[in-house]
Amino acid sequence: MTDGGAQPSGGVAGVGSGRGGACAFPPARAGLNGSVRVPGDKSVSHRAVLFGAVNDGPLHVSGFLCSADTLATVEAVRALGVDVKEAGTDLVVCGAGWEGLREPADVVDVKNSGTLIRLLPGLVASSAFLCILTGDASIRRRPMARVLRPLRAMGVSVAGRGNDTLPPIAVRGGSLRGMRHEMQVASAQVKSCIMLAGLRAEGPTEICEPAASRDHTERIIRYAGGRVEREGDAKGPGIVRVWPVDGLRMDSLTVPGDFSSAAFFIVAASLIEGSEVTVENAGLNPSRTGLLAVLRRMGASLRVEETAAAGPEPVGRIIAATSALKATDVGADEVPNVIDELPLFLLAAAKAEGVSHLRGAAELRAKESDRLGAMAALLRALGVDVVEHPDGMDVHGRPEGWTGGQIATQADHRIAMCAAIAGAASSKGTIIDDADCIAVSYPDFVHHLEVLGGR
Repeated sequence: MTDGGAQPSGGVAGVGSGRGGACAFPPARAGLNGSVRVPGDKSVSHRAVLFGAVNDGPLHVSGFLCSADTLATVEAVRALGVDVKEAGTDLVVCGAGWEGLREPADVVDVKNSGTLIRLLPGLVASSAFLCILTGDASIRRRPMARVLRPLRAMGVSVAGRGNDTLPPIAVRGGSLRGMRHEMQVASAQVKSCIMLAGLRAEGPTEICEPAASRDHTERIIRYAGGRVEREGDAKGPGIVRVWPVDGLRMDSLTVPGDFSSAAFFIVAASLIEGSEVTVENAGLNPSRTGLLAVLRRMGASLRVEETAAAGPEPVGRIIAATSALKATDVGADEVPNVIDELPLFLLAAAKAEGVSHLRGAAELRAKESDRLGAMAALLRALGVDVVEHPDGMDVHGRPEGWTGGQIATQADHRIAMCAAIAGAASSKGTIIDDADCIAVSYPDFVHHLEVLGGR
């Protein structure tokens, strides 16, 4: 087997097209075969830097994802006065507690990172200084009231464009009080923001979520010596409680491989004839791996072997092989734990026998792009019949596959990678308008696809 992680490519620009931008992805005629080690988990990488910034002492981070999104978080904490030493995928975040944070001298630019613009306000909520955040055009369309309203209820002075609903946003922190917040939509980003503030509040803070969302923040809080508990159905509604802490204390934190990145090769192996792919060092956090249950319902050939733990996170290998897929449904109860992989579910459904249904996923319309609209356009470009709904989609599968087509990514990294996998699974290939956006989460994606047998 070939270790796809052993030969870093340094990015995607120019693959198939000469220079950056548009990119062609021909079919993988002999299937995808071999082993790949995906980069560090994006969600955990963000949180490692943010928690490291207020850690009592330096935090050594290994396996960090070096991508546009996560490096924006590194620059953000530097703007807050925190020194970060970089050595490839190893970092040292020189935290000095919350008292070590300083007022930024300028507006903090989160670039394209939705995680950063939603978590950073919680980090600075107890700091008595002004922090203004903005980002690119996509970020400036992100709904922010769901973050700003609970922070205001805790005692934070907040403001934003569009009657406090859109970035840029301004946060002036101070003394916080614990409270109970009812979330209308399950969101790990919103939950994490409130928990970060709750660590510095007077009294416990309760967050009622309508469905279980990813729990990376809870795991890191416990790992750092804090107290957080969840009451309720492990996969359904529940109440998350967090208590204030005197400080957070970690010496080191290892970032597991990103399951969302692994998912592209898992689905690719399922769709492409003659494939068997092993993803090594993949994060196996149960709140992130909901796609595996969905794919198993569809008849995918999958094997999961847990091998170790990366700090607070379980890790292991996932082996996926060519499969004849059948349609399935994904409803609102499953969406929170599959939210980033839903475009891949829709792509898998496009080659499944029968009609698959997705509901309860309106949140996809507020990501880097309108991902429901973008995936509907992608599938139609492949010749797949779809019916789009405000919160989902019906996909009429084509087990015989598709020829290919031209795909508009809307500058969304996950749409671009779905289009690349669609090309590898096609008979004639796909052409996408923007491959550079892939660097937001997976700079070596194209290289790894080629190592496994893609073209």
